[in-house]
Amino acid sequence: MSEVTIYHNPACGTSRNTLAIIRHAGIEPTVIDYLKAPPTRALLRKLLADAGLSVRDVLRSKEPVYAELKLADAHWTDDELVDFIGQHPILLNRPIVVTPLGTMLCRPNSEVVLEILPVPVVAPFTKEDGQQVIDTGKRRAP
Repeated sequence: MSEVTIYHNPACGTSRNTLAIIRHAGIEPTVIDYLKAPPTRALLRKLLADAGLSVRDVLRSKEPVYAELKLADAHWTDDELVDFIGQHPILLNRPIVVTPLGTMLCRPNSEVVLEILPVPVVAPFTKEDGQQVIDTGKRRAP
């Protein structure tokens, strides 16, 4: 089993670029298409805690279901919001990457994943839009 996991949506450019950067670094991650296999309530809570994020930090406010359910209303509890993500996984912002160096929501820029990759400096990488990513070699402490 890989020491790197990505909660991935193949329809998302940021998610595709993040996955490509991980692979460019020589790592074959465990790829979880969270739309087909959403994280359990407990796992989602753990991912959020490990990344230092709130439930609202990972809600996709641009999704039609967000407006339909009126999730911007402040009265929803975190537990209720987690339940909505479980029922409508498209509400989960992506990608979320887990490595031995940490857990991170890799938005809005896919290259932030470099901060938690357990490898030395990664060679320059070109994203789908032609933007080049240069790794500084800075990593989180484990």
